[in-house]
Amino acid sequence: MSAAQLLRHSRKLRSLQNAVYCERSSLVRYFSSSSGSFIAKENGVGKGTRGTRSYQSNQPAKELETFSVGVKRSYRSASNSLIPSAVSGLNGPFSCGQVASARTFSSSADLPPHQEIGMPSLSPTMTEGNIAKWLKKEGDKVSPGEVLCEVETDKATVEMECMEEGYLAKIIQGDGAKEIKVGEIIAITVEEEGDIEKFKDYKPSSSAEPAAPAESKAQPEPSQPKVEEKEPARTPDAKAPKIEEASQSGDRIFASPIARKLAEDNNARLCSLKQVPLSSVKGTGPDGRIVKADVEDYLAKGGQREAFAAPGLGYVDIPNAQIRKVTANRLLASKQTIPHYYLTVDARVDKLVKLRGELNPLQDASGGKKISINDLVIKAAALALRKVPQCNSSWMNDFIRQYHNVNINVAVQTEHGLFVPVIRDADKKGLGTIAEEVKQLAQKARENTLKPADYEGGTFTVSNLGGPFGIKQFCAIINPPQSAILAIGSAEKRVIPGSADGQYEFGSFMSATLSCDHRVIDGAIGAEFLKAFKGYIENPTSMLL
Repeated sequence: MSAAQLLRHSRKLRSLQNAVYCERSSLVRYFSSSSGSFIAKENGVGKGTRGTRSYQSNQPAKELETFSVGVKRSYRSASNSLIPSAVSGLNGPFSCGQVASARTFSSSADLPPHQEIGMPSLSPTMTEGNIAKWLKKEGDKVSPGEVLCEVETDKATVEMECMEEGYLAKIIQGDGAKEIKVGEIIAITVEEEGDIEKFKDYKPSSSAEPAAPAESKAQPEPSQPKVEEKEPARTPDAKAPKIEEASQSGDRIFASPIARKLAEDNNARLCSLKQVPLSSVKGTGPDGRIVKADVEDYLAKGGQREAFAAPGLGYVDIPNAQIRKVTANRLLASKQTIPHYYLTVDARVDKLVKLRGELNPLQDASGGKKISINDLVIKAAALALRKVPQCNSSWMNDFIRQYHNVNINVAVQTEHGLFVPVIRDADKKGLGTIAEEVKQLAQKARENTLKPADYEGGTFTVSNLGGPFGIKQFCAIINPPQSAILAIGSAEKRVIPGSADGQYEFGSFMSATLSCDHRVIDGAIGAEFLKAFKGYIENPTSMLL
């Protein structure tokens, strides 16, 4: 006896026909350009049901062609889709299906195939970026390797190149767009020029993708969702009386505990003139209650600055560039999480200055760049790191990573912010090469055209405020994940004892301060590095060996 005949003649087994057919039909998956399921067609709307639960998509069903598969089952096909239709049981038709979706280039049935271009991550620390300007406009043809736009990252302004051939159909984020999260859609490209017009009024939908998980969760047994719907409703009921009672107390300010804690923590860090008044914060919670997001929004929008301004005091608010925000966050994290300590040494630079005077005429004759004191300092620091490799390391929590390459970051101050381009393998390069690279990278930094390869991968940093600004001595903040930074002060003349008793002579001395991460560099190791560095500075000809 066949399975169909057995089901037809057995009352007990007849009720199982739905389970049998549902199980078999679940083998059919529906792949479409948007999340949804079209099981049966009613008035142009695809609809599917399973047991007592149902789900429905308002997307119009495409022209479907019905064909037969097996016995008493029919399926309908559409372009790029295989859609299960109503399954006919032995005692009448019923519908069953399974939601399963796969993304294609097109996010809507009425749009042609297209590609959504997201904000790329152009540096390891980048979480958001700004659009400086678009070099292509809507309707332009684009080819692989062509520059689409300039993106302001946390380090520099970087050119974003096109990866595929096509046409730029829609620019979602225009020139000057700020704080665009990595992955957020900034443009649309299409393959055919004729499809450009269809994206004239296109707007990316943020709710289209999350819809799929919601539907997939809606498919468990029908009895379970009823319990889940009732239980969450008890929590707001229990809290409601407290809110109503509090709202009757007149001018009392209602705020959640975490919102009050956030405001109090902010006030504790600031003086009394810089308090965050909760009365000035607009609440968006139940009955106007102030929640954590309201306090954060108040601070982000400059509510603090408005509260700080004394009556009659004129001021201007200067927006922070992306690089300044990132620099501020990284340096704050460095100072809060890295146990800094500082070592200072004075090195006599008379021989260093004399060597520079002898080398520069040779550089001029060969057409090279002039060698600066900072170039000699970079070379001396690189050679000292080769002697004391413990200072060329990073703290990695479970271990200390010691680098074989000596890559020196050089701090460069510009009107756009602080940049730290890198001189790779500085210990292996000549003074002329270092001088050439430093000047090229400094110019790129001032023009805000540094690429990630120009500043990534440094193992040690040198910051010089002596030559340009005349600062005698200072302590720099470590640039994570590095474990040390060398701060160079200006050279000054001092009177020192001469070779004979009662005789004195003049000498020029430069102050150098090493900021160390005590997790990586012990005091004796830091002192050993400064000893080696001072040796190269006071006997610079040894750097040429």
